[in-house]
Amino acid sequence: MADANRDPLDALGDPNRRAILRLLGASKRSVQEIASELPISRPAVSRHLRVLGEAGLVVDHRNGTRRVYELRDEGMLAVQRYLEQVWGDAAARFRLLAENTERTPDRD
Repeated sequence: MADANRDPLDALGDPNRRAILRLLGASKRSVQEIASELPISRPAVSRHLRVLGEAGLVVDHRNGTRRVYELRDEGMLAVQRYLEQVWGDAAARFRLLAENTERTPDRD
């Protein structure tokens, strides 16, 4: 369950967590499978997965004795919507600035 105090964008601030999300974007994986792809230990992967889970970006399921992690659609979509809004607002401001900027003749 997502922790209301854990900001998904803060969770994305760490390059190892972004790498974990890229791996999980390709397929569901266990901690061991993730650790085998990264230059960090299994305990470090577990800590990063806990942060990502608290931020609502990943979810885990028990598969026998292993926990298998996958992206949490709702969390990833919330980040996507936020970034699209920020980009849309910035693009609109840039367009307004460009449209309202006086053109000056080129100098040779």
